[in-house]
Amino acid sequence: MGLNDTPSAERPHIAFFGVRNAGKSSVVNRITNQPLSIVSDVKGTTTDSVKKPMELLPLGAVIIIDTPGIDDEGELGEMRVQSALEMLKICDIAVLVTENEKLNQQEVSLLAQIKKRDIPYLIVHNKSDLLENVSTDKLYVSAKTGYGINELKEAIAKAIGDKKKELHLVSDFTKKGDTVVFVTPIDSSAPKGRLIMPQQLAIRETLDSSATAVVVQTDGLAATLDNLKTPPRLVVCDSQVFKTVMSIVPRNIPLTSFSILMARYKGFLSTAVNSAKKLDELSDGARILIAEGCTHHRQCEDIGTVKLPRWLQAYTGKKFNFEFTSGHGFPKDLSPYDMVIHCGACMLNDNEVQSRMNEAADQSKPFTNYGTVIAKVNGILDRSLEITKT
Repeated sequence: MGLNDTPSAERPHIAFFGVRNAGKSSVVNRITNQPLSIVSDVKGTTTDSVKKPMELLPLGAVIIIDTPGIDDEGELGEMRVQSALEMLKICDIAVLVTENEKLNQQEVSLLAQIKKRDIPYLIVHNKSDLLENVSTDKLYVSAKTGYGINELKEAIAKAIGDKKKELHLVSDFTKKGDTVVFVTPIDSSAPKGRLIMPQQLAIRETLDSSATAVVVQTDGLAATLDNLKTPPRLVVCDSQVFKTVMSIVPRNIPLTSFSILMARYKGFLSTAVNSAKKLDELSDGARILIAEGCTHHRQCEDIGTVKLPRWLQAYTGKKFNFEFTSGHGFPKDLSPYDMVIHCGACMLNDNEVQSRMNEAADQSKPFTNYGTVIAKVNGILDRSLEITKT
């Protein structure tokens, strides 16, 4: 996977905040060296959050986010402010651009929210070209002259580097010479000409760890296992074929799903497992929110809207009421629901997934994901988790 192909969810998200006319968008344009945002002396020129995937040295592939002014006014202005604050859910670092030596009320309030969410942040003092002297204990820049921009880039890279942790899908389970078998069924819902993101990431990680990746469809799994001279270190399958694959893979070979691995990768596997076990406690008529992180054309046998509800009701013998959301339209008020079942979240970054999980936790709502639930209803949950405990 080349640099330009790095998925948005895997790129550090750098969000720039500030009051209107602090020069925030001008600083963004200086950093990106391109007119990412329209700039003007008129307050409120940035009316919605603008995202741009790009390469930013010395970081590499990133997402730059320019947000509306946090001091906007009126009914429409309040909507713009909320648009800006929504970016706190997804950013890996917040850059507060100010022209004040002392932060004003809106800036102080924003900084408090940033700290509450434990987001790394930088305070950048713009318009240094208008000052006679600049102190060395603050980060000064000038969007007009370019002063301090390189230092700002380095400070951003350091802040993100200090936060970044080593994440693994499968590579911490494998060593050189191991074989991992990936079962990737190609059906009507599979994207034509490509594998889905968790499959791509897992296969690439396996190759990077000098292990061997064997990719098969479900009907070729049994023959593949018979042809291997030594048992594979691990078999990873699509959650939808868990039941079939479980009947083929010998008990001594570890078996899990892409969705289980993604929940671990995104940092909510423990929550997903504990919440899935609460399926047995749901009452007839319970309301379940099924949330997807991306938007796509739904097939007649769509997993989220068709298969999952069917499997849940067959497993429990109860009739549930299902509601569905997709993309970034995750509701803030979860009080109407008895459980939230999320997709694998491969198209959302860690911060947004964690934000959704925390919102559910704050409202005492079980929060799990597709693969964990499917493992649960197929009686394979314990087995699918064994590899994560090694």
